[in-house]
Amino acid sequence: MLDEVVRRIREEAREADERRLLVLAGGPDRTRRAAADALDVAAVGRSDATLIGPEPALDCEHLQPKRSAGLLGTTREAVVLDLHTACRPNVIGRAVGVVDGGGLLVLLTPPLDEWPDRRDEFDEGLAAPPADLSAVTGHFRRRLVDTLRSHPGVAIVDIDAGRTERDGLTDPAPALNRRALSLPDGRTFPDSIYEACLTADQVEAVLELERLREDGEAVVVEADRGRGKSSAAGLAAGALALAGEDVLVVAPAYRNAAEVLSRARERLAAADALVTVDDPETPQELTASDGRVRFRQAASASGESLPEAPDAVVVDEAAALPVHVLESFLDAPAVAFTTTVHGYEGAGRGFSVRFRDRLAESDHGVAEVRMAEPIRYAAGDPVEVWAFRALLLDASPPVDPLVGDARPETVEHVTLEPSELLADENLLREAFGLLVLAHYRTEPADLARLLDAPNVAVRALVHDGHVVSVALLAREGGLDAETRADMYDGDRIRGNMLPDVLTTQLRDECASVPVGCRVLRIATHHAARSRGLGSCLLTDIREGLADDVDWLGVSYGATPALLSFWADNGFTPVHLSTTRNDESGEYSALMLDPTSDAGTELFERHVEQFAARIGGVLGDPLADLDPDVARAALSTLERGTEPDLDDWEWRHAASAAFGPGLFDMAPGLYRRLAAAYFTGPAALDLTSREERLLVLKALQGRPWDAVATALDYHSTGQAMRALGDAMEPLVDEFGSDAAQTEADRYR
Repeated sequence: MLDEVVRRIREEAREADERRLLVLAGGPDRTRRAAADALDVAAVGRSDATLIGPEPALDCEHLQPKRSAGLLGTTREAVVLDLHTACRPNVIGRAVGVVDGGGLLVLLTPPLDEWPDRRDEFDEGLAAPPADLSAVTGHFRRRLVDTLRSHPGVAIVDIDAGRTERDGLTDPAPALNRRALSLPDGRTFPDSIYEACLTADQVEAVLELERLREDGEAVVVEADRGRGKSSAAGLAAGALALAGEDVLVVAPAYRNAAEVLSRARERLAAADALVTVDDPETPQELTASDGRVRFRQAASASGESLPEAPDAVVVDEAAALPVHVLESFLDAPAVAFTTTVHGYEGAGRGFSVRFRDRLAESDHGVAEVRMAEPIRYAAGDPVEVWAFRALLLDASPPVDPLVGDARPETVEHVTLEPSELLADENLLREAFGLLVLAHYRTEPADLARLLDAPNVAVRALVHDGHVVSVALLAREGGLDAETRADMYDGDRIRGNMLPDVLTTQLRDECASVPVGCRVLRIATHHAARSRGLGSCLLTDIREGLADDVDWLGVSYGATPALLSFWADNGFTPVHLSTTRNDESGEYSALMLDPTSDAGTELFERHVEQFAARIGGVLGDPLADLDPDVARAALSTLERGTEPDLDDWEWRHAASAAFGPGLFDMAPGLYRRLAAAYFTGPAALDLTSREERLLVLKALQGRPWDAVATALDYHSTGQAMRALGDAMEPLVDEFGSDAAQTEADRYR
């Protein structure tokens, strides 16, 4: 039975240059033995197979699921994914992408009819206290089973019952021949670069990337996974280095850009121009005869200046990066962005919606190229089609005309229950598609969390039956005394991010007593933005939850625009993280909006503490925070704070503002004075440049020359005088009699 199924799907896969998916359902031991038999029947060499699972049950390469990301960018004839212990959606996505044309993806599962009702290790991560494992639902696996039973190219064998449920055969049409490759006219890269291309799409992409030889050019390369966009970028980087250019490759992490470095290294070596490689296993700098290719993680490479002034920058997996990081690379003389259109580490639509306008407004001429032809398997591969649907990799919001005229008065606020989303594929795709756009990285695990986590809820605004705005919410807090004590002592309590930060970092053991609702993500359709729909949704959420929770909260990568949005909707910052997110490069802002007396008590004590400590934090761990982020965060506090200065300190302040006094003689008192300005009376009104000056010098303590450069002062002396001018109204507003007496000497 099994032998015949495997023999036929393997033969069909090879003839069509497609993959096939084999599900072996039953007990763990039986399905693992059946997997070994299947590999033998399929004539897959053990060196060409990988088992991803909890134990090395097969005599081939074995990876624990948590290490499966290491397979990205590699290919295998067969991947066996053992899902008995845990059904991890992200790992399924990775496994699909690794299988080569003609190969097999083998899933080992419990009996399919029972699987949705079982709970596993992945489910344990969805059970956020105080909820327990029994509260986790099986909607994701139920949907997964339905797709396995309905999609072409999926064979299902019930090993326990000894029967074939589906044979997985598709009787495909003969594979279409790939477009013939030829050297393009007008090329300037060496012929060897184009001869290394595997598809006509790659040839076209490399030809467009030749633009990077000229300053003022930008190229955008879009593709689904497996189309060779990173490979094309690597070929171009190698060609540029051969021409003496210095190419900086950036990505969220090294593994994202490994293929770029690999192809560049290959071309330099083939041309006998590779001089040095810093690390043979994971090369991050390739030196050629005259040029070089080097890698830096995007978060560390972005900023005020690009490291070592490259001639060109290649940004790989651009959709997985936030806008402000992408913008920093527009300072390069020439830049290329490669982006995944349908991927679980960022989607091309998000890149388009969030960044394309900034790119169009830049000084670069912009060229675009779309790669559609798969490299590792034939177009229309059924396993890819199945993965797109099962993991919603191609989920998208409604098309623009359906929601283009949405207004707050035309929408209906709804709660999207998981069972409703499970029953309505279009509704699920629209809601999840919007959530993909709301965040720089959305994974298949987020789909399972949306459908199964007991503390997660979805609220939306619907216009004519279509989702126009959506929010993903998480219930947090309400923890018992023992759990609170464990959290206070440093234990991580899953699913309670805001209480965790307030408890462990800010040392408030009572922070997780009140029950709150954290906005994980919120998004409005790009065709209906700037109409107040996001604010309308938040208002509806607040009104709907006011009697059920003590606070609403949010945590996100802080930017001035986002801080303004959340402040306008009633949220106030209580914390700024003191480390940057490794992939986004941003500091996070935590904000609260109380909805009950208990929530107000929590809110008030943390806002007071934030106002009291922010001056010191900005002067040390946040000394490199964007001053506009600091201004936006501080200006929302409105605590009516007054500086507590002694008379001698007031004389210093007044003398520096009105007379010959020097800021550098007592910088601490100016920090307190600046903090009082931002958190004090609204009547004081400095210019934005003066506010930035207060942040950069008084609060962050940056060197005078750096402050003068950042704010375009002609000299450090001009910056010093400008700080004195900015301090004058602060001394007048807050100063003691001693301050006024000192100031009057110089008026």
